Amino acid sequence: MRILIYILLIQVLLLSCKKQSEITRSFNCKNTSFNTLEVITDIKKIFSVEYPKNWKTNLFYDDIQSSIYTADTTKELTKSVLLDITFINKEMNFNDYFKLKQEQDNLSKNLIQITSKEIKLLEKPTYFTVSKGKKGGFSYVICNIFIKINNQNFILAKTEVYGDYLVNERLCQGIRLIEKIKIH
Repeated sequence: MRILIYILLIQVLLLSCKKQSEITRSFNCKNTSFNTLEVITDIKKIFSVEYPKNWKTNLFYDDIQSSIYTADTTKELTKSVLLDITFINKEMNFNDYFKLKQEQDNLSKNLIQITSKEIKLLEKPTYFTVSKGKKGGFSYVICNIFIKINNQNFILAKTEVYGDYLVNERLCQGIRLIEKIKIH
């Protein structure tokens, strides 16, 4: 009887682990729920994402990109999450040159890269970095997630948090919303 209980417990644990993506496991994210999500589609109708209805959202596009930017403006900056999801029509590969360029970009902005990793997200090859520093007088953490859609297109999804209040939890909120991206 004990063996059966242990087997069932192991199965439940394995099933619950499968529900988390690689990136949420990397951040040790707990389940995050949002009140009243709405689907926002970019201007070019290339992708959509679900955001909380009360967050302020802006759309932008030009010849090579289309983006959806949102933030929880109901909270002060140091307790909020800022998200920018941009579909970019440009070739991108996760080679050494690309990774070095990300580190150099961070250094030019006085940011220190904390971690980086290649994973799968949305069933696509993905590379993410987490960097920290100061911005506007606040401590600042940014998670850049590069999702390779195909040979000619990728998504850059940025989650930014300012201040020291529940930094990981706020990053996880952004990641949970990024996981809701739908490519059309």
